[in-house]
Amino acid sequence: MTDINTDTIKNMINLAIEQIKYSYAPYSDFKVGAVLMSKTGKLYTGCNIENAAYTPTNCAERTAFFKAISQGEREFMGICIVGGKGGKIEEMTAPCGVCRQVMMEFCNPESFEIILAVNENNYKIFKLKEILPLGFGPENIRRKQK
Repeated sequence: MTDINTDTIKNMINLAIEQIKYSYAPYSDFKVGAVLMSKTGKLYTGCNIENAAYTPTNCAERTAFFKAISQGEREFMGICIVGGKGGKIEEMTAPCGVCRQVMMEFCNPESFEIILAVNENNYKIFKLKEILPLGFGPENIRRKQK
């Protein structure tokens, strides 16, 4: 069961697909678009931005998160991710480990939803806890020491 309604999911998918055109991926040619939804319902977009040195590369998911966080958002409902070689979406694209860790920092793993899509009729929804079992987050640091 999802907390995000079907019309919103389809809108997020189409908006994520639209973000692929802004992708800067001259090295991998793997273009990714993402749309992050805050708890207030506001949508933040992102695309991947590569760098010849690779380490400074930023994924679409983190671009969306950093845009939202830099504008004061701290609570999120879900994110939609699409991607593919040459911008052609043929299969679902899951977030990398670094992006999953950023999600763990700002999202409730029990409720945050990750929508992986090919198009608005072909998508799957996962909870963060499903794709990052035993994730390390702020609660781990807040636990009392014995």
